[in-house]
Amino acid sequence: MEIYSDKKGLKWNLLEWILTLLINATAIVLATKIFKGFYVESFTYSIITSIVIMILNILLKPALKLLALPITVISLGILYPIVDTVILKLASLIMKPYFVVEGWVIPFFVSIFISFVTVLLDSLITKSIIRGAK
Repeated sequence: MEIYSDKKGLKWNLLEWILTLLINATAIVLATKIFKGFYVESFTYSIITSIVIMILNILLKPALKLLALPITVISLGILYPIVDTVILKLASLIMKPYFVVEGWVIPFFVSIFISFVTVLLDSLITKSIIRGAK
């Protein structure tokens, strides 16, 4: 993650976290509209799902990355989204029936889509707000 300023206070960290949460929730809702087999009941549940995914990313993603390292090296990084797919499937198990991810192929592409949309929206919204606040 890029550090915007060394002198950020708690207020800006909270604002950045809320913006990231809303951007992730928006990406999940967009993925629901585009992909079949991927469903979230409402924007409220997409926010809750985003929180669950953030927690899973903090707790499990480092270990999953380590376990997937041989496959990632052999595939030259092409199969790296498998880690995000596993996170999506785990979030689906926790959030069922409000967040459903069916199968393994569609979630693979959904994880790529969510990552792309999140990076795009983050660069357009969060970074411009943080830069404007300087």
